[in-house]
Amino acid sequence: MALAVSSLSYLTLLRYNLPLDINLLVFIFFASITGYNFVKYFGLAKFHHRSLAKRLKFIQVFSLICFVLMVYFVFQLDIATIILLSVFALITFLYAVPILPTRLFMDETQKLRSVSGLKVYLIALIWSGVTVILPLTNADTLFDVTVVISFVQRFMFVLALMLPFEIRDLNYDSLKLATIPQRIGVRYTKLMGCLLLAGMCLLEIISPLSSIKSLTAVGLVATISAIFVSFSRIDQNRYYSGFFVEAIPILWLLLAMIL
Repeated sequence: MALAVSSLSYLTLLRYNLPLDINLLVFIFFASITGYNFVKYFGLAKFHHRSLAKRLKFIQVFSLICFVLMVYFVFQLDIATIILLSVFALITFLYAVPILPTRLFMDETQKLRSVSGLKVYLIALIWSGVTVILPLTNADTLFDVTVVISFVQRFMFVLALMLPFEIRDLNYDSLKLATIPQRIGVRYTKLMGCLLLAGMCLLEIISPLSSIKSLTAVGLVATISAIFVSFSRIDQNRYYSGFFVEAIPILWLLLAMIL
């Protein structure tokens, strides 16, 4: 997952002909691990420090190391980038920590991730902001219509890639979450994913930064993504989404570099 986020960030640098920023990419890598593990394991670990299983203790130590490295690299970034990061950090914090008013939620968890139907859109928003807006802000790039197109395109791409995960978790997610497959069914969820990927290709066509090479890369990535969305199932193999789907952003970067 961290490699996927870093790959999309590097893709933005390539798209805008910006120099390779190792500090930014390494920061994003460690921040992705820290944020993911915080969201995933906070609820499990916060009240059970003495009774944690070995695996969870290892994850805590590993996350702490990544957090320390993240803090080091954050001070290598511009102040404007750090301010923007604080916004994404706040969203991530609220996503996992139950501090918001109960009346905003469908159940008692009080986490932002528990707001009905909000989860995948929050993830797509954070990924798009971190992989498009953050690299451009750190490079002091002027924002124009191409940035808006890139952001929306990235949002559609990440949202489409989230759908196989949503389908996979259909039997496990609470009905109160109102996930996309719960609302519209598996068939229409797959159709939604294909439409999002088609929209991604359309945005590439109209983008002022578009070229034959970028169109080829986006077209191939969208096609591969659409295949994975279309063949996703509730009882999918454990590596289907968690490895192959999540590796598609890395494939996109490789295609862009080859082309």
